[in-house]
Amino acid sequence: MDAVVVVLDTDRRDCAAFLSELRAVAATCGAADLTLFRLAIEEMEAWYLGDRTAFAAAFPGARTQLLDGYVQDSVCGTWERIADAVHPGGSTAVHRAGWPLPGQLKHDWADRIGPLLDPDRNLSPSFGKLRDGLRRLTGLSPAAASG
Repeated sequence: MDAVVVVLDTDRRDCAAFLSELRAVAATCGAADLTLFRLAIEEMEAWYLGDRTAFAAAFPGARTQLLDGYVQDSVCGTWERIADAVHPGGSTAVHRAGWPLPGQLKHDWADRIGPLLDPDRNLSPSFGKLRDGLRRLTGLSPAAASG
């Protein structure tokens, strides 16, 4: 079976309303049954904080105490928290530098943390929905998918 998987940041949008809009668009295209929408709450960077073991391995010198108060998948400026923990001068320096630095850093984080993420260890509820949706699409059980 062919399928389309669409992953988007919600940023500060209402998740239920946004998902409803996306499903309506898929329905008008006749692709509702073939499309899996998954929303990263607030940003995909939240998924990196869902697996603190992977994060720590990717950034062993990170100021992780700055992440201790983070509530998983909260709308709180997630990428800025990561920048505060790993980038010299933190998010203030990144904002001051402007584009393209934020994009470059996010790319670097994806390259460094992404390969280390353990789907079954990740505590992000939005990542879990992606993982479980992909497993349903592919017919993989959790045991088969992790092996």
